[in-house]
Amino acid sequence: MGGFFGAVSKRDVVLDVFFGVDYHSHLGTRRAGMVFCEGTGGFQKEIHSIENTPFRSRFDKDLERFHGTSGIGCISDTDPQPLLVRGRHGTFAITTVGAITNADELIERYFEQGGAQFMAMSSGAVNHTELVAALINQKDDLVEGIVFAQKAIQGSLTLLVMTEDGVVYAARDRMGRLPVLIGRDIEGQGYCISFESFVYHKLGYEDECELGPGEIMRVTSDGYESLVAPGDQMKICAFLWVYYGYPNSNYEGMNVEVMRYRNGHIMARDEAMAGTLPEVDYVAGVPDSGLPHAIGYANECGATFARPFIKYTPTWSRSFMPTNQEVRDRIAEMKQIPVPELIRDKRLLFVDDSIVRGTQLGKTVDFLYEAGAAEVHMRSACPPIMFSCKYLSFSRGKSDQDLIARRVVRELEGPEGDEHLDEYADSSTERGKCMLKRICEQLGFDSLGYQSLPGMLEAIGIDPAQVCTYCWDGRE
Repeated sequence: MGGFFGAVSKRDVVLDVFFGVDYHSHLGTRRAGMVFCEGTGGFQKEIHSIENTPFRSRFDKDLERFHGTSGIGCISDTDPQPLLVRGRHGTFAITTVGAITNADELIERYFEQGGAQFMAMSSGAVNHTELVAALINQKDDLVEGIVFAQKAIQGSLTLLVMTEDGVVYAARDRMGRLPVLIGRDIEGQGYCISFESFVYHKLGYEDECELGPGEIMRVTSDGYESLVAPGDQMKICAFLWVYYGYPNSNYEGMNVEVMRYRNGHIMARDEAMAGTLPEVDYVAGVPDSGLPHAIGYANECGATFARPFIKYTPTWSRSFMPTNQEVRDRIAEMKQIPVPELIRDKRLLFVDDSIVRGTQLGKTVDFLYEAGAAEVHMRSACPPIMFSCKYLSFSRGKSDQDLIARRVVRELEGPEGDEHLDEYADSSTERGKCMLKRICEQLGFDSLGYQSLPGMLEAIGIDPAQVCTYCWDGRE
């Protein structure tokens, strides 16, 4: 997915941006970058790959040459950025987060309207952030250009722009699919812009405001102003609470960790009412984001919470960092260190944040049985994922058929099954029970349960109409 952090101050902000971007490392694994300026013209910029090396290690040596009272930086799961662009609005730095599903169409339209060229990456593709900059430059005013770009793209677009005079413009996606928050320096020196609220709390800032859907803010060291008022519709991504978000963060006033405890509690409550709670020795979470869901589940059903296996993370904190799939799979396997005393002859119930393709989860179950588990039951903290995300690229597969739930539906009923996805997602229906049984057979679970969509929305706790649930129900 990705994330960004920016700061504008009367003092140097290099360390603020450095640590602010680093604290967004859980949101991306491919590229990272920072750019700074003093507000008098001229920029300093650096971009590095972080696929095999953490952000701090890659940028530590760059800090000595960086200086500036304004800066922006990003963790990117897609293209290299931030970019420096020169156009009709002067030279500015830009970083974006989101997904553009109609990029080819927009590129062709740009050429038809007299656009000369784009810098092609090694794959031949156009950097999507450069495409956004080209769209912005089609309008006479910078803010008008941002609004134009957001309306032109299909998908989502949240961005930061920093101009030569050190002003930072923050724009939240038109449907508010991602959060953008502004923090105020407690010493009154300036402001920061962040995805994650806990980030700026650690850096000496306090909560100031949260941008609304489609809102565009102009931020300087002296203050901020809303240039485009927020819209009245929002579809913030539910996965921020279920998986992506860091435990300490709040979105729309709802804390991530609290939501996950509540989510596990609701899952166990509803299972108890349905009479489907299995008898187990331990309830456990699949590390790391599954742990709080599992704590809530265990507390509600009265089972003992335990950690039958631990992730070894000092050397490889993210199993999907390497580009080679075989290497990623091997690292994921090497990270799982069992506690035999908590596995051998034990009935175990695991809660994971989600079940997407199921490949790694199946290997985890094999590993548990090899370690002597008597039973392995699995619970997903969200409903079956039926659609690949087209707004934030949460699920990386190129086809819906890469998703285990959709693949099993096709196995059970062929293409006709696509007409009954709502039934398959409901474990109380015959189709839903058939899907659960087939996935259990394929992945080796003794039982499988998914959180219901109403249960997940209850746990999030904001108006359900304001939450994006496309991955589960296909509704935009």
